[in-house]
Amino acid sequence: MGTGRYLFTSESVTEGHPDKLADRISDAVLDAYLEQDSMARVACETSVTTGLVLLFGEISSKAQVNAARVARDTITEVGYTSTEFGFDAEHSAVLVSLDQQSPDIAQGVNRALEIRHGKDHDGYLDSVGAGDQGMVFGFASDETPEYLPTPIALAHRLSRRLAEVRKTGVIPYLRPDGKSQVTVTYEGERPVRVDTIVISAQHSPDVTLEQIREEIITLVIRPGVPEGFLDDRTRIFVNPTGRFVVGGPHGDAGLTGRKIIVDTYGGFARHGGGARPVSILAESFCTSKLTNSELVELIAGHFDLRPAAIIERLDLPWERTDKAVELHQAVFRKSA
Repeated sequence: MGTGRYLFTSESVTEGHPDKLADRISDAVLDAYLEQDSMARVACETSVTTGLVLLFGEISSKAQVNAARVARDTITEVGYTSTEFGFDAEHSAVLVSLDQQSPDIAQGVNRALEIRHGKDHDGYLDSVGAGDQGMVFGFASDETPEYLPTPIALAHRLSRRLAEVRKTGVIPYLRPDGKSQVTVTYEGERPVRVDTIVISAQHSPDVTLEQIREEIITLVIRPGVPEGFLDDRTRIFVNPTGRFVVGGPHGDAGLTGRKIIVDTYGGFARHGGGARPVSILAESFCTSKLTNSELVELIAGHFDLRPAAIIERLDLPWERTDKAVELHQAVFRKSA
């Protein structure tokens, strides 16, 4: 990213954040369809606000899914189970407006351009098209076991820890909404310490800020940040506005897809979001022993980027990382 000494900040949110709750509901609807129909095409958007959930979009599937029930079950799992929150699983209205996928879009998936126009093709892997064009960026870092940059990896750990201590009753007064922000000091390409942490955690009205701060630092931050990254100069802010009782969809409306930077690299890398790609570009920013052209050759040689091949290889919707080992071995063979 840079040279010398600099700071980089990333944020994460808990499962009860309004936007992330919307994401979880949409994901749960998708999972419910795929359980019954592995070929289902699901574009389910979700919006949440005080006392209301709206599911809308397009779906093509043989499955029969009660999307409203799926939404309520997901809200319960996250923890919105009391009318006191201004939004809860059983008393909020759930409106469903899910239509069939447009046949104009479907035909682009059913039969790829090569098939429709009688071009040479490679059987099944060339037969499946894409319903839209898109730009895709991929990035991996060796800073963390998750292959993510340190700031976003730590922010995620803190958000997950917030949910964990809430659900297990370790910090019983916490509510589902929350956010974490982590600023890391880099020296060149190496993360060396955490400069600043900001935690905002929704809570019940009968707890003091002093208690929240003490227990968040002791039970969330210190277990969540690796040893050596915190020092006496690390600044920690817990609920810096002073109070966070009103939260979740009651405090802010939520919408699917508004946390795309949180869901990728925390701003550390470009973000994008197809038939066989028109081009492939690799940029190592001078961190690789191989040239960018050699990296492109590796990608093209080890990844079939046609839609059907991606689905087949990754066994979507699940994620695999076994190609990382294969690429690592290929690089060493190339540089030997």
